[in-house]
Amino acid sequence: MSRHERVLLDGPEGKIEVFVEPLDQPVGAVLIAHPHPLFGGTADNKVVTTLAKAFRELGYATMRPSFRGVGGSEGRHDKGNAETDDFLLVHAYGRSRFGELPVALAGFSFGAYVMTRLAKRLAEAGDPAQRLVLVGTAAGFIEGDRTYDTAAVAADTIVIHGSLDETVPLTNVLKWAEALELPVTVIPGADHFFHRRLHIIRRIIHDAWRH
Repeated sequence: MSRHERVLLDGPEGKIEVFVEPLDQPVGAVLIAHPHPLFGGTADNKVVTTLAKAFRELGYATMRPSFRGVGGSEGRHDKGNAETDDFLLVHAYGRSRFGELPVALAGFSFGAYVMTRLAKRLAEAGDPAQRLVLVGTAAGFIEGDRTYDTAAVAADTIVIHGSLDETVPLTNVLKWAEALELPVTVIPGADHFFHRRLHIIRRIIHDAWRH
């Protein structure tokens, strides 16, 4: 049985809001990051809630933090730098709450970019993520003078992108993935927000988790 909770953690620049959905007997926990806070991204984004649903179906407790300046989270946007520090704190909260269960990471758009940074920090600290799911990953130069130097990730990372993504061109992600010899699952006809394609994201995650 799933229960929705709103938790406020003490962060370096004020409160960090986290929506937690624990399960009675979870097999793991997942930390999910939402899209860009300056462009309307929230923890209730449909891709984010789709990711959460997919993981709950797999038996994972879910944690969906709000980035700085969104909802009940305080502080100012920092292009992913301070946000990574915030998410380390949320990860520590998850560790204290869910013990030694595996912790997976998932993110959409800007959130996927932040998750690559978080995964790197966790690996360096000796507590690597179980696995990553990256959807519509922000990588390379994006319209609006934003450039993302997206971190390298483990070989079993699940990367999902839309063929018609108008925000992050598919070529950006392919270029990033090519250097890592990382497969990318392309959903034909999907735009950045995966309108009418959200069910495919769930299916990809379910299929991948069985391997």
